[in-house]
Amino acid sequence: MSWRQHGRGYHHGNLREALIQAALDLIAEKGPTGFTFADAARSAGVSAAAPYRHFRDRDELLSDVATRGFVRFAADLEEAWDEGRPDPQSAFERVGRAYLTFARREPSFYSAMFESGLPVSDSPELREAGERAYAVLRRASETLVATLPEKGRPPASMVSFHVWALSHGIASLFARGDQGRRKLPMSAEELLEAGVLVYLRGLGMKT
Repeated sequence: MSWRQHGRGYHHGNLREALIQAALDLIAEKGPTGFTFADAARSAGVSAAAPYRHFRDRDELLSDVATRGFVRFAADLEEAWDEGRPDPQSAFERVGRAYLTFARREPSFYSAMFESGLPVSDSPELREAGERAYAVLRRASETLVATLPEKGRPPASMVSFHVWALSHGIASLFARGDQGRRKLPMSAEELLEAGVLVYLRGLGMKT
């Protein structure tokens, strides 16, 4: 059994993937809260009832998209961290750049992950995927903080949350493509690098 719409064809076996792609396309066009389950079905070229074979509702579809996004995100951060080689600070900087790169390269996934308003308590898979991504940043922070003198050493969890907030804020700021975004005299990477540099110096780290 197969369906076709606008020249796109696929078999029943990958209906789930077609719905995921439809959701990503709709997120890019309308945002994660701007479309209905029926819109996703229509975009995928199937009847309004067909998506229920794989998803309970629109939120479950979005949760699947967000989970996949976090899996990719975690893999990118892990690759950038590379076990802290050749040294924790340069590896830490790579993680920050990887964060921004993912947000720029995968805006629909990123939006589903952070802007859909989905309660993570409803999906163990989503919660676990999100924790795996955050664990990379936490591990990087733990390694970096361990290079500081033990006396006055800040909690690694605090550092990871601060840098996460900084990275997310810059990624969100530069994601705006409309006239609402203030023009800035530097790139997202330059802004993040400067912010992290000031932060690490504030912790007493030689940079």
